[in-house]
Amino acid sequence: MQTSLFTRLAGASLVLLGLAACDPNYQTGLSPDTQRAAGGAVAGAVIAKALDEDIATGAALGGAAGALCDDAGVCQRRY
Repeated sequence: MQTSLFTRLAGASLVLLGLAACDPNYQTGLSPDTQRAAGGAVAGAVIAKALDEDIATGAALGGAAGALCDDAGVCQRRY
């Protein structure tokens, strides 16, 4: 099944929004790691759906990547 351009653009947009969760001024009452994990899980699920892959696996990988992005140096902690 072909994935539409709209679906791919929507997935890319969600990835960018997930990375925006790295902003230290973004406050929701959750810890920063939890925010990044949630954003990564949503982005991973959307990307998996756009690529016609397993959504649960995409969400798990995205959540892990989001939670660990500051440890990998992608999202720098600013205290």
